[in-house]
Amino acid sequence: MRKLYFLVPGTGGNFSCGGLWAELKTLNLAKQICQAQVVTYRQREPEILFLDDILQGNFFEDIIFVISWGFDVPKLAVKLKPYQVIYHAHSAGYNFKLSPSIPIITVSRNTMGYWGQKSPNSLIYYLPNQISDEFTNLNLERDIDVLVQARKSSQYLIKQLVPELKKHCQVFVVDSYVEDLGKLFNRAKVYLYDSAEYWAQQRVSEGFGLQPMEALACGCQVFSSVNGGLSDYLDPGFNCYKIAGYSTSYDVERILKVINSSDKLSLSQEVLFEYRGETIIKRLEVILADINLFFDHKSQCSNDIATLTKLRMAQLFLTRIGKKIQQKFMT
Repeated sequence: MRKLYFLVPGTGGNFSCGGLWAELKTLNLAKQICQAQVVTYRQREPEILFLDDILQGNFFEDIIFVISWGFDVPKLAVKLKPYQVIYHAHSAGYNFKLSPSIPIITVSRNTMGYWGQKSPNSLIYYLPNQISDEFTNLNLERDIDVLVQARKSSQYLIKQLVPELKKHCQVFVVDSYVEDLGKLFNRAKVYLYDSAEYWAQQRVSEGFGLQPMEALACGCQVFSSVNGGLSDYLDPGFNCYKIAGYSTSYDVERILKVINSSDKLSLSQEVLFEYRGETIIKRLEVILADINLFFDHKSQCSNDIATLTKLRMAQLFLTRIGKKIQQKFMT
């Protein structure tokens, strides 16, 4: 196994977000399979390798660079062109293309489908994000009726739905970092998540959507949007409820009914097991073995499969039209 260098702009501060924590979790899982290390490329940090310093060296045959920060990927792919690179794809829709020489590991089937269409000649794999064991149902008394995280929430949720819900039940809105989110989920009866508007503004997709799954793992009843990677595991009517259901009054009616009902929806342990560390390590071991074999092969041959460039698409279109015209004259 080659050593993995996980590239991130920084490990905290302005770069703190769910995507960063998910990437660092994957790094820690990878360490159980092979040598792996975090490398920053925007801000220098004490006792952490910096990309420009590393590239001063000469030998990289036993190194694979893992890139993941969507907006930085095109520049990093060019900078690292002479080397072995994996793209760890979270969100989709950044509208860049990658060389078939870069294998793609996707965190959701939704993102895998995107790259399967966008980059059909690349090696593509599915490796979901990890749901840590701390997110489990502790069967505590739930003293919060409705829990909401302000970040990524739609204007509808914050400006319309929450004020209306506050007239009928206790609503707790989180607008800062929470140290123990698992404990907070265990205190809440219902968790609301509505990120479709946020990601539409970013013009990229919801890559995975950790919070709704973490909430479900803790026994919360979840009302959520089902955009992007959320559609991988959310199943409205069976393990969750769809938020923003036609009108504010209808949402309020449904949420209050769930709060006061003994009937509960849940994510099955079989589904949840797919996202636990033990399962992900087994998948990652297979994926990394496959990618290491690919890089062995890549050094001995060149890519000879036509890619779907704009020119290639135009040629295929003209060929198809030509065949239709030919068939018309033959009949």
